[in-house]
Amino acid sequence: MSDGIAVSVIIPAYNEEGTIAQVVEDFKALPEVTEVIVVDNNCRDDTARLAAEAGARVVVETEAGYGCALRAGMNAARGDILVLTEADGSFKARDLAKLLAYSPDAGMILGTRTTRQMVEQGANMGFILRWGNVAAAKILELLWYVPHEPRLTDVGCTYRALWKTTFEAIKEGLTEKGPGFSPEMICECLRHGIRVIEVPVSYHARCAGESAHSGSAWSVVRTALKMFRCIFRKRLSRSPRKIGPRGLPEGHDKIFADNELRGSDNTHP
Repeated sequence: MSDGIAVSVIIPAYNEEGTIAQVVEDFKALPEVTEVIVVDNNCRDDTARLAAEAGARVVVETEAGYGCALRAGMNAARGDILVLTEADGSFKARDLAKLLAYSPDAGMILGTRTTRQMVEQGANMGFILRWGNVAAAKILELLWYVPHEPRLTDVGCTYRALWKTTFEAIKEGLTEKGPGFSPEMICECLRHGIRVIEVPVSYHARCAGESAHSGSAWSVVRTALKMFRCIFRKRLSRSPRKIGPRGLPEGHDKIFADNELRGSDNTHP
């Protein structure tokens, strides 16, 4: 990652007081990270206060839902690259370098939790959740096989990085309020011809609390059905004509050009 490119980490949170400070501090310790944003999505505990004390910028979003919280965070972010992660400690800052390494070559870089060797014992990645995500990924892959040919194994992984220009290109099509937001982001990138790359990341047990979307077999099935519905709805939608150069979002090259100029100015005052 080139110096001068700002990275914003966005953490949606609903009653995560047991973990939020630790997660914020984990990401703020990275020199690549410019800011950490915690989206208070109707928290009824001390999440917002603890996040601010740990050094995060807190954004309030009153419309409930994972997708609503992430849209608010991405709209508020000041960085060139937006990193989405969880407030429960299941993803670690040390994996961020993997996502950023591919940022010059793709509009969005996804983490994948389906590499068994990288799933910590006790992490909520059981048989149904793992293979449900793989199945949804392969259906999405098949539906968009021509001309983009994505290679996907985990459409539900919520640890990902995208350019702010990618978000600006796809945000009008982001309408899902809940867990369908994750595959919807992928679908919108593919509809715009924006390249998506997947990278294995470590997946850890939650430090506290229970997931509303994968805490039980029924919640996993319900979440999967919402994802499938979103994927098929998006595939039947007319694709927009806003394809960036080489599968990258429009404005991507300008960020690098401006950054090189800043570096040149710093070298030769």
